[in-house]
Amino acid sequence: MAKDAIEMKGVVKECFPNTTFKVVCDNGHELIAYLAGKMRRYYIRVLPGDQVLVEISPYDLTKGRIVRRLKEADKDGGGSQ
Repeated sequence: MAKDAIEMKGVVKECFPNTTFKVVCDNGHELIAYLAGKMRRYYIRVLPGDQVLVEISPYDLTKGRIVRRLKEADKDGGGSQ
């Protein structure tokens, strides 16, 4: 997406065909998100319950793109480094 995209954390609630997912953002907003190309290319699996980072266009807040799946350390706010 363009540089004006909004990035938000969310949780995958449901899986649909063609690698699309229902994601609930941290603020409670629900949207339909598709898997980014590099995640498809490297076979990154996303399952219901996974926490993900979603890019949302400011022009259509009901659709987005999953750009990464967050690890346990990322979910807790950084973990121990």
